[in-house]
Amino acid sequence: MKEIKITRKLLDEYRDMRKKRTIPILEMELEEMKQGDSGFGNSTVFDYREGYPKPQSVVGFDWPLYEHREAVINNKKAIVKAVENWIDSIEDGQTRYVFKCFYKDTMDWVKIAVKMGYAESPDYPRLYLRDKYLKDCGIL
Repeated sequence: MKEIKITRKLLDEYRDMRKKRTIPILEMELEEMKQGDSGFGNSTVFDYREGYPKPQSVVGFDWPLYEHREAVINNKKAIVKAVENWIDSIEDGQTRYVFKCFYKDTMDWVKIAVKMGYAESPDYPRLYLRDKYLKDCGIL
C-alpha cells in the first residue's frame, strides 16, 4: 500500500471515524455476513439445456461484496494508523496534546481550552497551536 499523506481532509475523516466508531461497525457487518444470511446474494443465469434460454436463480455467498468491505476496513485502519503515528511524532508536547484531544478523543475546543488552562480564550488551542502547526507543516 502506498504511503498516506496527511491532509486536513484526512484528519477530519479520522476524527469522524473515531467519533462514529466506524471500523468496529464495519467489522461487525463482515462478521454478520460470515455468520448470517446477509452474506448471501443471488444472480440470474440462463440455462440452455433445453435449447432455449431459461432463467435460473443461483444463490451463493457474495464474495465481491465481502472483499470490497474488507478492503474498505483495511484502508480505514491504514488511515487510523498513519494519523496516530503522525500525531505521536509531533515534538511539541502542548501541540501534541491538542491534536490528541481533538482528533483521538474527539473533544470540542472549549473543553480542550479548559483542560489546558485557557478557559478565558477557548480559541487559543485551535488558532495558536493546531492551526499554527498545520500551517507550519503546509497542511492548512
